[in-house]
Amino acid sequence: MNIKNEKIAVLFGGVSMEREVSLNSGAAVTEALKSLGYDVEGIDTKEFPIEKLKEKGIQRVFNILHGGIGENGVLQGALEQMGIPYTGCGVMASAITLDKFRTKLLWQAVGLPTAEMVVVKRGQAVDSAAIIAKLGLPVFVKPSCEGSSVGVFKVKTEAELQPAIEEALKFDSIVLVEEFLAGAEYSVPVLDGEVLPAVQVIPEGEFYDYHAKYISDNTQYVVPALSDERQAEVAKIVKQAFDVVGCRGWSRIDVMEDANGNFRLVEVNTCPGMTSHSIFPKSAATVGYSFERLVERVLELSA
Repeated sequence: MNIKNEKIAVLFGGVSMEREVSLNSGAAVTEALKSLGYDVEGIDTKEFPIEKLKEKGIQRVFNILHGGIGENGVLQGALEQMGIPYTGCGVMASAITLDKFRTKLLWQAVGLPTAEMVVVKRGQAVDSAAIIAKLGLPVFVKPSCEGSSVGVFKVKTEAELQPAIEEALKFDSIVLVEEFLAGAEYSVPVLDGEVLPAVQVIPEGEFYDYHAKYISDNTQYVVPALSDERQAEVAKIVKQAFDVVGCRGWSRIDVMEDANGNFRLVEVNTCPGMTSHSIFPKSAATVGYSFERLVERVLELSA
């Protein structure tokens, strides 16, 4: 089957908190596929109902909707119901990995290393002293089902903890309070089961927040970031993490070092950013992928 003979939709935009980033990713992906001669149409799902894709003659989808319906399995299920192949993870892996809490439970069940956490649910009383006794300070507070660091806070004092949890609960009914990992931060792409070079992220501010990811020009990205030995070590962990949650095609897995230099898994991004600031293309470029070829390879892996 020659995909170039098919009509392809790039789905982007949508209505999640990550809409603006998705618009930028969608524009870049659409332009790349057009430059390679594909019959492609960019579609903002905020403006066009996906149930009408068949009416437009769409035969395959490049999904670049970040967060929300684009990554939680809902879109994937709808496309499968319509018989339209799509890029990225399937229904189950998408649903699991957008939920940081349940992703970590799976990783912990097979002995993979993650940060210690306390789970707070909406309506539940918060015992700040008990949380700090377990995790120490500082801690990170984050909604379980948001991406792009939306609603994430670094808490340095006990007085800051409850307000941070209350703010994070505006984005989700479950919030994670996680121990602070003092080491370096990495993001590790996986393409067709191959773990690409880890990218070290050195944010402008105190952590890799939304501003650092998508707005700041002062965030530094170091790639390749690890020695061959350390890359092999992180690749083994990341490949296991990828497989345990059922990922396919492509994903990006975030990892941090603790104070002793041990790798700890943080989260999975099943629909990674593809903007000028994005990590996946930076890593792929070091092993010979142009942006256009990377986009094409992701499309070739659609199922």
